[in-house]
Amino acid sequence: MATVEKRDYYEVLGVNRDASEDDLRKAFRKLARQYHPDVNQSPEAEPRFKEINEAYEVLRDPEKRERYDRFGHAGVGAGAPGAEGDPFAGFGGFSDIFEAFFGGAGGQRQRRRGPERGSDLKLDLEVTFEEAYRGVDRTVEIRHMEACSTCNGTGAKPGSDVSTCSLCKGVGQISQVQRTLFGQFSHVSVCPKCNGEGRSIDNPCGECRGAGRARKPKKISVHVPAGVDDGVRLKVSGEGDVGPRGGPSGDLYLFLSVRPDPRFERQETELLTEASLSFAQLALGDEVEIPTMEGAHSLKIPAGTQSGTEFVMKGFGFPLLGDTRGRKGDLHVVARIVVPTDLSDEEKDLLRQFDELHRKHGGGHGFKDFLKGVFGQG
Repeated sequence: MATVEKRDYYEVLGVNRDASEDDLRKAFRKLARQYHPDVNQSPEAEPRFKEINEAYEVLRDPEKRERYDRFGHAGVGAGAPGAEGDPFAGFGGFSDIFEAFFGGAGGQRQRRRGPERGSDLKLDLEVTFEEAYRGVDRTVEIRHMEACSTCNGTGAKPGSDVSTCSLCKGVGQISQVQRTLFGQFSHVSVCPKCNGEGRSIDNPCGECRGAGRARKPKKISVHVPAGVDDGVRLKVSGEGDVGPRGGPSGDLYLFLSVRPDPRFERQETELLTEASLSFAQLALGDEVEIPTMEGAHSLKIPAGTQSGTEFVMKGFGFPLLGDTRGRKGDLHVVARIVVPTDLSDEEKDLLRQFDELHRKHGGGHGFKDFLKGVFGQG
């Protein structure tokens, strides 16, 4: 079965790819009023409204919009709000969308919207293995919505006033009386002059175009605590987008990834490393230097140690995240024999002598068989 390719979301809303949140909202309201099934009875109205709703629900969310800009429809998947099923899913159901556009059943008036909380932001941050072990202070640069510095968030040009909308008198909605065969009905809709804001800006700010907010870069110092691992999420309160109409800011979430260290494998607070040793070191015993996150430390290898033996160095693992007592996991050291591949003639003669002595003193089938049994090599 052939599939119908989805239209570009920006094309659906009729906006440019750099459209602001205010531009998106205005475009959506205009199209939603035009194609809402309760207003438009044509057969194509409902699927068109679903398409508009789906596009807006993706583009209004900064995280989804970023994925869509990078990967297209594949970046947001088929499960985007409103993409399937109820065409009013993005609004919490039919009653919510009805009230949003028509003021609720029975012509009840809605007050104009007040301040709203801003959107949260997400930022991926990579740290080194060493930084994850010790903790680090990093400076990151973000772009978030701030109150416009030119108009101080009012949306009006400096020196001009923000007045109550003359059409809706600050309510954000207007009521119209309609006479039908069934009687007289009061129809409540969003004020077309102020778009439901309840205020009128005759001279909008040239910096933010009347939105009261502008997206600006900002450098932020963040502390990454010791003991973090891949997937840990750090919250930086109040560094998301400032809310519309003077609302509080959202939060910034840092999603961490830790660059691996070739010397170690990590399982939460436990570290694993291998010590490459010669046959003589394992057979006779030795004291060797083992790399740790605190530098090289000595480890005693007892005589007769078998390859694959694991030693535990207490307290040389990773810090326990959030632990104020400074507790750490352990470092596990696995002894591995290194079999030489470029023996000199003299070394080969010595090994043959060892083999003969080993046989003579009851060493089984000889040194080669001994190597096969212990090391899996001949």
